[in-house]
Amino acid sequence: MIRFILNLLWFVLGGWLSGLLWLLGGLLLAITIVGLPYAGAAWRIAGFAFWPFGKEIVSREIVTGRSDIGTGPLGFLLNLIWFVLGGWYIALSHLLIAVAEAISIIGIPFAIKDLQLAYIALAPIGRTVVRR
Repeated sequence: MIRFILNLLWFVLGGWLSGLLWLLGGLLLAITIVGLPYAGAAWRIAGFAFWPFGKEIVSREIVTGRSDIGTGPLGFLLNLIWFVLGGWYIALSHLLIAVAEAISIIGIPFAIKDLQLAYIALAPIGRTVVRR
């Protein structure tokens, strides 16, 4: 019940906008051939951005128990390109929002989720969102 309330508050107070922006970013990435590998990651992040409570971000290698193309050297290279071309400023925006949310005690759970969004925005390839 607490997760539902937190997710509802998150969604109403800005999670819908964050999720929509991640969906839009994924759509724009999917239009280009170069951005296609990043579109799926952006859509996974959008699902987390809409309803983050009760979910966590983990390496896909932990979930599957084996390495794959996104968790190996190619995934590292794709994450490096992502970071240079835009991941750092997306992460910075989530970090700034988290600082503003953490000012009040009530906003601390929301700040933690924005910090998690900043973390995945730095390097989304090879990561996935799982339910806790």
